[in-house]
Amino acid sequence: MAKDVIVALDFARAEETLAFLDGFKDEKPYVKIGMELFYGEGPQIVREIEARGHKIFLDLKLHDIPNTVGKAMAVLSGLDIDMVNLHAAGGSEMMKAALKGLTRADGSRPLLIAVTQLTSTTEEVMQRELLIERPLAEVVMDYAENAAGAGLDGVVCSPREARAVHERCGAGFLTVTPGVRFAGGDTQDQKRVMTPEAAAREGADYIVVGRPITQAADPQAAYARCIREFLG
Repeated sequence: MAKDVIVALDFARAEETLAFLDGFKDEKPYVKIGMELFYGEGPQIVREIEARGHKIFLDLKLHDIPNTVGKAMAVLSGLDIDMVNLHAAGGSEMMKAALKGLTRADGSRPLLIAVTQLTSTTEEVMQRELLIERPLAEVVMDYAENAAGAGLDGVVCSPREARAVHERCGAGFLTVTPGVRFAGGDTQDQKRVMTPEAAAREGADYIVVGRPITQAADPQAAYARCIREFLG
């Protein structure tokens, strides 16, 4: 199974995004386009980055009634993206509708993954504010199992949970893990974090790294370090 580092493009506008990507002369990093950039620039930024040769994870975290999510995924399937996601909390029927909407007439589609619990969420917050009283690790595993049962390709989870997700859902079920920081780095608003090397040991398939690369003094060097530590 392919493993890779996905660079989160934490920018609001096309100009700064493309300037950042221009810094990579001989490489075409796998990139994540999130809500900030997509809402700021629309589908055209996806087309522009794809035309430059980058693989794209479109991180919009859809969560709505099944009919709405299915139709939205049908629209997104028209973009040449490689991966897209939704919230597993929307339930199995929503995930099945998303998969159906995402699948093109020829049977092709991007990878579809589900967010279990955000890596900024602690067990205390989940129980006190979201009123989910079971342990966080148990909720993540059950959400992952629901996603697998709905036919999805994998989940977004903390790197701390990657090994257990594979044990529950199979080695081929993808784990895409944000919350990755270099040793000694600022964890910022992330709570369940791990270094690239540790994430690799835990079996993460993809790590998503944003600010430690995009805000580094030398982003290309930071990316190279991340590749080296994660892929060996």
